[in-house]
Amino acid sequence: MVGRLLDEDPELAYEHAQAAVQRAGRVDVVREAAGLAAYRTGRFAEALRELRTVRRLNGSSEHLPIMADCERGLGRPERAIALSQEPEAETLDAAGRLELAIVVSGARVDLGELDAALATLATPAVRGAKGVAAVRVAQARSAALEAAGRTEEAAAELAAYSAAQLAEADGGVADDEDDVVVYDLVEDESEDESDDESEDESDDDSGDAVEGGVDEVLPGSTDGVEADVAEDADTSASAAPGDGAEGAGDEERA
Repeated sequence: MVGRLLDEDPELAYEHAQAAVQRAGRVDVVREAAGLAAYRTGRFAEALRELRTVRRLNGSSEHLPIMADCERGLGRPERAIALSQEPEAETLDAAGRLELAIVVSGARVDLGELDAALATLATPAVRGAKGVAAVRVAQARSAALEAAGRTEEAAAELAAYSAAQLAEADGGVADDEDDVVVYDLVEDESEDESDDESEDESDDDSGDAVEGGVDEVLPGSTDGVEADVAEDADTSASAAPGDGAEGAGDEERA
């Protein structure tokens, strides 16, 4: 549930992660989910603590870029840079090193080291990024250029990308696409429910549901069967010969 909700509802994803931690706090993937959810909701100190725990549990440093970004979020850019210089940073894959470079560039901007920020993003590995990663590099370079007062160059970095690409790089989804998906789902569910109700009414009229057994009767439909039985009983009683006293005697004998 944390994985499914992290993009669309990070706060709810965080609540699921906390529930998981209460049940299995010594499992590394559980603490990892808690750390990522805390990071996405801006709880940087908590995220850093959780990801450090993950690091102790499984020995992996794959979340080093996020840990460095948490240090930035806590107003400690120098610690973010220090994390990037640890030996474990060399164990990151290409995507991890790219993410770490983006974080370090931001930390350099925080410290006012603008030339160093741009130099961090000028290496062949970083400039060779493709797809969404390339857009994120361009955004980072644009931010550094903007901070340096080079507004035209900053705008040029982003000019090659559409608004949809920039939104995707930020982790967002275009509003029109999201609305279409939600509308289709709701419409399909409504049609399915209408079809089910039509089929249920047809089954009730023909009596097939009762003849097919209890498993085929929908929840709540047994009330109607009981009512029919009670009505038949009342009809039989009222049609019996004799007055009230004789009827009572008949009931006692029965």
